Amino acid sequence: MRLCRLAVRGFRNLADLDRELPAAGVALLGANAQGKTSLLEAVYYPVLFRSFRGAPDQEVARFGGPGFRVEVQLEGGAVQELGATWTAVGRRKRVVVDGREPGRVAEAVGGWLAVSFLPDDVGLATGAAAERRGYLDRLLSLTDRRYLSALARYRAALAQRNSALRQGRPDLAQAFDAPLATAGAEIVGKRTAWAAHAADRFAAELECLGERAGTRLRYRGGEGLAERSAWDPALRAALPRDRARGTTTIGPHRDDLVLEVGGKALREFGSNGQQRGAAVALKLIELAGLRDARGTEPALLLDDVFAAFDRERQRRLAHRLLDTPERQVFLTAPRPDELPPGLVLPVWRVEAGKVIP
Repeated sequence: MRLCRLAVRGFRNLADLDRELPAAGVALLGANAQGKTSLLEAVYYPVLFRSFRGAPDQEVARFGGPGFRVEVQLEGGAVQELGATWTAVGRRKRVVVDGREPGRVAEAVGGWLAVSFLPDDVGLATGAAAERRGYLDRLLSLTDRRYLSALARYRAALAQRNSALRQGRPDLAQAFDAPLATAGAEIVGKRTAWAAHAADRFAAELECLGERAGTRLRYRGGEGLAERSAWDPALRAALPRDRARGTTTIGPHRDDLVLEVGGKALREFGSNGQQRGAAVALKLIELAGLRDARGTEPALLLDDVFAAFDRERQRRLAHRLLDTPERQVFLTAPRPDELPPGLVLPVWRVEAGKVIP
């Protein structure tokens, strides 16, 4: 699956554009704050119909404008066209797939597949557990529609249960225990199975990037909560604590993906190079997971990634990311000398929001 056309209007600081895109992808050069990352953000937007920076849609729209529109044409997949329009009046988002509007935005998710590498992705190794949970939710939602459905049901039940707890209504809160438990067990089970499968690959990817110390990936969650039968006694036991805190204190919304190096927490004891390598390894696993589950090669979006590594790690990383001829690649760099060695891609410049082939 390849992106063959991108049309953007009212999107951040980008000038409106409508361009055909090279089959291999493109290298985007330009100084900071010129719009390179915004262009990558627009390319990624139709994957999940939200910003890869985590920004709400009102921040994605050009300041003072009426809203934004992103439209892409694809080839090589089941979907040929995706579009999203967000209007400031009413803050309404409309999504279109091949000329038809689905009942829910979630039904359109994954029609276009891409994996982004951003400088802030080191937070997968150094940041709070919420970043790693977000990684799991994104990857598993794009590879498994049932996971996406369970996640939506869990979040809805969790929000209602927490609202009841804050109101001092434990009886009402318990009314949401059953849907919370059913969806939660499915989420924990799928996350646990994914982690068990990904552990060896995580270690192998880090070794390919030059990391020789022993590395480990594992899922840490509530004891036994992958089984539906474990939830009822766990929720009963936690209820006094939940009432005191006004929030649900057990479940996958509190779990973590634990990364270790040399038997110690990578987040606390890993070097800068090890932490960045771990984040890259997780992204490579995401890339492979999407490809294996969906039977197509996702596009790769690289935002000034290579500058953070020494030359040897740059060489290894470029080999892992760029030596796949069928993979479409979009990458950014401030200057030509910061592009990875041996890169063969058309070069476009981005200046003051304008894209110049």
